[in-house]
Amino acid sequence: MIDFILASGSPRRLALLEQIGVSPAAVIPADIDETPFKNELPKPYALRMAEQKALAVAEKNPGRFVLAADTVVACGRRILPKAETREQAAECLDLLSGRRHHVRGGICLICPNGKRLLRAVDTAVVFKPLSLEEKRRYLDGGEWEGKAGGYAIQGGAALFVRKIIGSYSNVVGLSLFETGALLSHFSEKK
Repeated sequence: MIDFILASGSPRRLALLEQIGVSPAAVIPADIDETPFKNELPKPYALRMAEQKALAVAEKNPGRFVLAADTVVACGRRILPKAETREQAAECLDLLSGRRHHVRGGICLICPNGKRLLRAVDTAVVFKPLSLEEKRRYLDGGEWEGKAGGYAIQGGAALFVRKIIGSYSNVVGLSLFETGALLSHFSEKK
């Protein structure tokens, strides 16, 4: 595999990479403004965030491969927040209860020559209708903190998921299929 920097502070992304036997040479979180533009749609937003994270780290590490990703939970055209408060998480769960939503993943690999490779991943997730007790229990557990859409599918929210269409790892935080294909492409050229 190629020697690359992971432009992310997400322990989930690092664990996902380790799951496929890939370890970055360094982990450098990108410090960027993640505010969506007015009327920005989920897919372009996820790609823009992944690219901006990669660029922020690549600028300080020229001549290196830099991998970045972003995960967006969307209900229709609406981008749900990374829940910072219990109230935000509760609002997200209320919106997702009994509905299909989409998890949009953006992946960006910047090559040593500056070339940018972008990939978009879309996973549809269907939640069962949630009872007040289920929501309360989940919120009390705190797994929602800092999570896009106020939930972590790899934890207690797995009980809410009726169906997934697409990449499970994308919902966790990084599509392993797409990422593995990008990294392997350059490994094979060595």
